[in-house]
Amino acid sequence: MPTELLFREDAYLKETPATVEAVNERGGIILDRTVFYATGGGQPGDAGQIRRADGSLIDIGTTIYDPEDKSRVIHVPLEGQALPAPGEAVTVVLDWERRFKRMRIHTALHLLSVVLAYPVTGGSIGEGDGRLDFDIPEGGLDKAEVAEKLNALVARNADVTERWITDEELDANPGLVKTMSVKPPRGSGRVRLVAIGDIDLQPCGGTHVRNTSEIGLVAVTDIEKKGKQNRRVRIALA
Repeated sequence: MPTELLFREDAYLKETPATVEAVNERGGIILDRTVFYATGGGQPGDAGQIRRADGSLIDIGTTIYDPEDKSRVIHVPLEGQALPAPGEAVTVVLDWERRFKRMRIHTALHLLSVVLAYPVTGGSIGEGDGRLDFDIPEGGLDKAEVAEKLNALVARNADVTERWITDEELDANPGLVKTMSVKPPRGSGRVRLVAIGDIDLQPCGGTHVRNTSEIGLVAVTDIEKKGKQNRRVRIALA
């Protein structure tokens, strides 16, 4: 059975009851539902804990999609822990502080792609920092200027909303896709669009804040030249 991805409907859900579907040969725990984001799109998998009925905790180091069945999510426990049995009722508890930093930086990176309206060739999200790589014909980017424009967008207190379109609708609007290296998550027949007010609209399967006011002040920490036309822009929560 596919794992129910609760984070797609509510990224602020911090815990949920769940049932253990299986434990694979490597000790990975598959649940019927989860609030943990699984690694993808430049965003790392969530960490946290699985709480068993007796109150004992299983520390989860990361979360990934099952390589043999992408519809299922594997919670990867730290080594040396007792594992649950299939059918066991548990509670999934998210490391919220870590996740919220990622939500803030992920939303800020969407805004950065508006400030620098160039094709995106790569990116990653860290603990309160992140980067995007841009295909820019000419260099000469100014950190202070980019930061000023980025923070002006953050300060517009724009609502962040999601809606779904079909694969066919996305194919008919290829300009929605800004990333050259990371393709929108497909396979279910529909694609999730993330809108930031009237500022930005693009397909994305990641987690975001509800309003840009939650991002806070952002600093542009570095702009690197990575090849003839590639520029890597790093940002961090100030």
